[in-house]
Amino acid sequence: MQQSDQEFVEMIVKAIVAHPDDVKTDRTVDERGVLITLHVNPEDMGYVIGRQGQTARAVRTLAKVVGAKNNARVNLKIMEPEGSRGPRHMQQDQQQPHQGERAYDDVPSIDDLGI
Repeated sequence: MQQSDQEFVEMIVKAIVAHPDDVKTDRTVDERGVLITLHVNPEDMGYVIGRQGQTARAVRTLAKVVGAKNNARVNLKIMEPEGSRGPRHMQQDQQQPHQGERAYDDVPSIDDLGI
């Protein structure tokens, strides 16, 4: 299978962060589809998540569209490095992230949080 989905995600994220050289993605394929894991500089988490998670949702949607074009189910996991300014109130992913990192699969909106 092509890795155009991974390259696409990297291109999009590098265009919106302050430290594009620190953007790294890992791509794994299993029976549930393609999982792209995104690692960014701690200072860039706010750019990647966006207000109320809008940027993260948009990148996930675009990755799914690229995956659908290649008949693949693509999901994006954003790893939060220790010391980042990303949301701390979200549930941790079931898989163990690297030491000093947190994984967030979905970013809730303000309405979901009841704020």
